[in-house]
Amino acid sequence: MPKEYTKEQLWKLYEKLPSELKEAVFSEETAENIWDVCEKNAVEEVSQVARYAGHVLMGVLAPDDFQEALKKEVKLKKEVAKKVAQEINRFIFYPVKPALEELHKVEITPPTRPITEPTIGPMEKVTAEEETEEKPEAPAKKDTYREPIE
Repeated sequence: MPKEYTKEQLWKLYEKLPSELKEAVFSEETAENIWDVCEKNAVEEVSQVARYAGHVLMGVLAPDDFQEALKKEVKLKKEVAKKVAQEINRFIFYPVKPALEELHKVEITPPTRPITEPTIGPMEKVTAEEETEEKPEAPAKKDTYREPIE
């Protein structure tokens, strides 16, 4: 996972950051957002989550690896790591997205939802044969349950 850096190495990296990212690293708003996200998701390791968020902001950890770092390094459950990563991405990384993309030289895309197959009922999958079956036509008699439109 992420390599450990000395304080001196991190300061050298910090000095080279664009001002937008420098501001985000030590911003009170960033700290509050991390605190709120951790509190909302019952995560006690706030300082570790903040550390890895800072690593992303400083270019040490790729944004795509952030969730995995929370899972492996902070020892969060998969679902919790996913929620925390999504919220931190939304509140902290997204506002500085152009600077992060330039720093990491990658396009940051939000996670996509999986495409699901069309279904008939709660758990019944539509098969190709069912899709091509002819559907019975509605009866031609008058619907007595509807009021006439005037």
